[in-house]
Amino acid sequence: MTQRLNYLQQSPELFKKYLEFSMLLQNGPIEESIRGLVEIRASQLNGCGFCLDMHIKQAKIHGERELRLHHVAIWRESTLFSPRERAALAWTEVLTNIPAHGVPDEIYDRVRTQFSEKELTDLTFLVMSINGWNRLNVAFRMVPGSSDKAFGLDKANLE
Repeated sequence: MTQRLNYLQQSPELFKKYLEFSMLLQNGPIEESIRGLVEIRASQLNGCGFCLDMHIKQAKIHGERELRLHHVAIWRESTLFSPRERAALAWTEVLTNIPAHGVPDEIYDRVRTQFSEKELTDLTFLVMSINGWNRLNVAFRMVPGSSDKAFGLDKANLE
């Protein structure tokens, strides 16, 4: 599969602003490990190989345990995730695939027991951000691993 077009070159100002938006989330109250899990899970659900590859490598560089990376797809059955991480993953799934009837109260109530109002709004913006990147990269068939050197992901030592 080959890349369809380079959206960065075609819309550099929009790319820059969206990247700025995404980078603001790095300084928010959501811890790095949860940000990584959210980005990985949304990318799995959206079938975005480029983002999945990138965020697994980033998580590995930031010290995430390899078994947990393998268990993200089966987080409900896994014992490797905390209640806070489980709430974030449930929130990610429901916002990535919004049901016809909206977000169920049960999921909202569960996530509210784990996150403050500020954290929950930042988590929601994080889910929005990764879903947008997934849609760009799926639409234009960005090749997984094609930007590893530019993003410093070759340091993950994953091949």
